[in-house]
Amino acid sequence: METSILIAKIIGILYFSFGIGILFNKKYYSKAFENLLKDSTYLVLGGILAVIFGLLIVEFHNNWIENWTVIITIIGWAALLKGVFLLVFPTSLNVFKPLFKNGLFTKFSSLLIILFGVIFIYFGFF
Repeated sequence: METSILIAKIIGILYFSFGIGILFNKKYYSKAFENLLKDSTYLVLGGILAVIFGLLIVEFHNNWIENWTVIITIIGWAALLKGVFLLVFPTSLNVFKPLFKNGLFTKFSSLLIILFGVIFIYFGFF
């Protein structure tokens, strides 16, 4: 359970701060996401980091039990699969380019990220 709480704290603070950043800096992050999709270096680095962090979570927290900690396991597996997908099919993300130009998508995604952050902060700190 200590590992779950530590990971929840990390994910909570990361998601919450990232979501707030997107909410208050929509233009900056929209441009950053567009640049991310243009530059293969960032995609490869993102894939490598996703594999590393996903594998660390899966290795040290592969708990399939019926409580909130299973969400961490699912995030670990999703990160691992996303990282592998980015490394194997880096050009497939071009499908998402139009979404980043839509202000409604950016606002919705930032609120969803903030919500996840608040949930993980609650489980990690309270």
